[in-house]
Amino acid sequence: MDATKSAIKDVAEDHRSSPEDHRGCETISNHEQATDEKSPEAPNSLPTKPNENDPSEQKESDVAGEAPYSVLPHGEKAFVIVVGSFAALISPLSSSVYLPALNSLARDMNVSVSLINLTITTYLIFQGLAPSFVGSFSDGHGRRPAYIAAFIVYLGANIGLALQNSYPALMVLRCLQSAGSSGTIALGSAVVADLTTRAERGRYIGYASMGISLGPALGPIVGGLLDHFLGWRSIFWFLVILSGVCFIIILLILPETCRAVVGNGSVIPPPWNRPLWNLLAPKSRSRRDEKTQDLTTIQKPKRRPNPISSLLIIAQKEAGLILLYGGLLFSGYMAVLSTLSTQMSSRFGFNSIQIGLCYLPVGLGSISSRWTVGTLLDWNFRREARLQGMAIHKNRQQEIENFNIERARLAIALPMIYVGALSVLAYSWVMQYHTSLAGPIVMLYFMGLTTSGSFNTLNTLVVDVNHRSAATAVAASNLCRCFMGAGTTAFVGPLIDAIGIGWTGTIVAALWGLFSPMLWLVFLRGHSWRQDQAAQEQQRENTSEDPQARPDLEK
Repeated sequence: MDATKSAIKDVAEDHRSSPEDHRGCETISNHEQATDEKSPEAPNSLPTKPNENDPSEQKESDVAGEAPYSVLPHGEKAFVIVVGSFAALISPLSSSVYLPALNSLARDMNVSVSLINLTITTYLIFQGLAPSFVGSFSDGHGRRPAYIAAFIVYLGANIGLALQNSYPALMVLRCLQSAGSSGTIALGSAVVADLTTRAERGRYIGYASMGISLGPALGPIVGGLLDHFLGWRSIFWFLVILSGVCFIIILLILPETCRAVVGNGSVIPPPWNRPLWNLLAPKSRSRRDEKTQDLTTIQKPKRRPNPISSLLIIAQKEAGLILLYGGLLFSGYMAVLSTLSTQMSSRFGFNSIQIGLCYLPVGLGSISSRWTVGTLLDWNFRREARLQGMAIHKNRQQEIENFNIERARLAIALPMIYVGALSVLAYSWVMQYHTSLAGPIVMLYFMGLTTSGSFNTLNTLVVDVNHRSAATAVAASNLCRCFMGAGTTAFVGPLIDAIGIGWTGTIVAALWGLFSPMLWLVFLRGHSWRQDQAAQEQQRENTSEDPQARPDLEK
């Protein structure tokens, strides 16, 4: 009887390992699978389209002795990524929710609007600097400690902003607010890299960018309503409540995902680095988890984490070109967003609430990229894998030294960049000629869709080639885009006054097109650059490990 119950239990457990938990990307055909199994010269080739309803094929990797890239099922992965995404919401929300209250702040602080605008510039500067410290710290010590530190700083800054009464205090506290919130963007992207393989990252990027996309869309609406009915201080109290709720959720349920700490999720972190609900779990569960730990999946960073790591990534030939163009792309995007309120007010006579609603198409376009860009990225990855003769391993992070990941990503990003440039061009001229409101609204939607999708794709590529320091890679991207965006917001207003919004938009679109050969160079040469860099690193490691190659040590 006991044996029968045990057998039934085993079958039930196999049945609970549903296709949803093990769902990967579609791969090569059965004919290619048979060929790869017979070929000793194709080490990356494995059966890649198993029958997901067959438990024996589900566990094929376990028989081969390979650990899954992440032990979390799809549902838990999506949930953790969504929590990280909404934690990242506070950074763009804090920036955009502030915009409708600029006139009220200038009046109450007895300063000019231009001085209040300086708080936007300093916010962007610290938004570029802070992730370099937060991301570098989290790559070596974990995501949860970095989240906790960031939220403590952010909560304190918002409470101070709600209570302060002077312009110097406003300036300093806005810098602290930016420093606390901006690190969450790098952490959210790092969580995606911790949990997902390159082959499936496209479908999860929409979850990761959901909060970042909602921030610019909802911020002006919320800020306009609060400032109009309750005053500008209510904006900061709203941010205190929102971030406090998010902070409690992180403390209670967000698990540690950093692969330097927990590997593929099977390694138990120290008690202080566990979610509170886990500490309250029965001891029997903890003992059972200890038996399933796989310490071989822990991936320590090759270099000791430090804030300079972001600059080192920018100095790389391939990553530097991607990040600089990403900064240029974001600058044009900010040129539109930072002037949208004044343009809608002057050309249509809208109030702050109506202006806030005009930001919705941009946010909706950004959210739509979850179903367009993410799907296209995964589809093109599978297509390139077939063309390059590499099989896709289910829930396995494959090495890409011999795979042209640049072609797989940029083949999607480049067309969207050109469509985005045309959208900005069309938006600027329909605004110039005072057409109906439908014209700029439609163009804003397509600009949000293509520009956000392109930028997220470039971020994904940077993480792909720097997967051992994902948060640092995203911090480097943040550094480029925020510094270039801060410069753009400083002069785009006077430029529109001088030459008009039509020609300003033409300049933005032309710059995107003229500098796009930077990405074409990566598309054509990036793979070979990465192979050369890997060969040089391997040679240095061999030299350091070979005592005969280091005569100074023999002495």
